Amino acid sequence: MDYIREFDIRLEREMYYAGEVLAGHVLLDTVENFKLRSVRVVLRGKAHAEWKVVVSGDRRTVRDDQYFIDDRAIIWGKDKPDGNIPILPRGLHQFPFRFQLPESSLPCSFESKPGFIRYYIKVTVDIPYASPPQGMKYFTVIGPHIDCMDEQYLKPIIGQDKKTICCMCCKKGPVTLRTQLERSAYCCGESIKLRANVDNQGEEEVRLKVRLIQYVEYFIDRGVLGVTKELQHLVLEYKGDSVKPNTRHKWDSAQSLVVPVMPPSLVGICRLMQIYYVLKVNLEFEKSGDDLHMHYPITVATVPFRIPNATQPTIHYDVACEHVEGGMYIGPEFLLGQVYDGSNAQEVRETVVLYRPVYVCVTKSHDCSTT
Repeated sequence: MDYIREFDIRLEREMYYAGEVLAGHVLLDTVENFKLRSVRVVLRGKAHAEWKVVVSGDRRTVRDDQYFIDDRAIIWGKDKPDGNIPILPRGLHQFPFRFQLPESSLPCSFESKPGFIRYYIKVTVDIPYASPPQGMKYFTVIGPHIDCMDEQYLKPIIGQDKKTICCMCCKKGPVTLRTQLERSAYCCGESIKLRANVDNQGEEEVRLKVRLIQYVEYFIDRGVLGVTKELQHLVLEYKGDSVKPNTRHKWDSAQSLVVPVMPPSLVGICRLMQIYYVLKVNLEFEKSGDDLHMHYPITVATVPFRIPNATQPTIHYDVACEHVEGGMYIGPEFLLGQVYDGSNAQEVRETVVLYRPVYVCVTKSHDCSTT
């Protein structure tokens, strides 16, 4: 509006944990006096899922929402003032606000095309004789609280698979894969601690392959069964050298399986979506194409492993890697478009991203290890 020079929402921080106090202020710079009924602030956290399905030959859109936070406050004036409407004098005004985030476990901020989890502040400047200006400020919630030191994650998991090839009455030597996962929860930036022993007494070369897969499942409640969608993405992959017949090979992951920046595990907190990870360990046979395999559930945590009597790891926050579902998609409302002015057709301008969630990561110099 002509008499508002600047309208902005500013937070003390851009990311928060459950139970913390979210504080900030609304900045309003006016060039003249005007009547103002109130300044209203809404704190909201919601999950949204939406995609198209074909029903009886018709293409329809299904959608659903779930709210985690819905708090409101009036930081100036009254919602329905009696008598005369107050006048806001011209000049620079800062209206502070504070909200207490719930102590309950909050799902992490997340962006993808079929669904998202977003937290934001919405401000309405209620001017009685004009369309009220509105503004929104998005922020990241780091959650849920998952500690790598929880006892359930510290128990080593041991697996074994064996293959023996029969030919008439003779049995060829067995091929055995034994693995041990030292713990099952890791923070981004940490190295997955996996050991593998390969005993190849067969007649063809074998190769160890390790992959970490991200699964994102979406649910929309429609009738008895509802509507579901599942996406999976390769997070990281390791391929070992060939192990020749009648040889044994020991492998330690060391720094070969560093977890990239990506959304934490999200199971049982949001009814519209869940995120989980599986570590797939395979032993591939070069000629026959057969396979030995075992799967380990991996939890991506928000609190890193801490070695007793050691320096605490340094935490930083970063955006997800581009090949992971939680980081490669940016909603069109968060992209600042460029208008072509005809000055230089060859010029490539970088896209400006207004908001993208960040996730907890341990710095490489402080990578935690149990060995």
